Amino acid sequence: MSKALKYTFLVHIPVAAVFGALLFLLPGRFLSWLGWAPIDPIASRLLGAAFLAMAWGSFRGWRAVEWSRVAILVEVQVIVDVLACVALLRHLLVGHWPVVPWVFFVMFLIFAIAWIVALLRRKA
Repeated sequence: MSKALKYTFLVHIPVAAVFGALLFLLPGRFLSWLGWAPIDPIASRLLGAAFLAMAWGSFRGWRAVEWSRVAILVEVQVIVDVLACVALLRHLLVGHWPVVPWVFFVMFLIFAIAWIVALLRRKA
């Protein structure tokens, strides 16, 4: 497995874990601190749970040594991040939003590119 993919997993772990924990434990406070309110606490906690699960998957991917152990995880990360970018962009382009959703969009985009590059390099 490439060092770049290992590094991507390593960076993804704290990002997903921190955002996941904050959304899971303090959804209203966390998003209001960012100027992103009102929110649905149930949906926010579900999203937090998904981020925590992705952090765990990235931890397992970081520890793996064979591509076969992480291939499905990388494919799922590509799908999640690309769909998140599409969902965010759909709203960002037609409304007036604070900077925070744009930051999330950029983070999802960077991770999507990193996962896609890892996937394409492996298949080449």
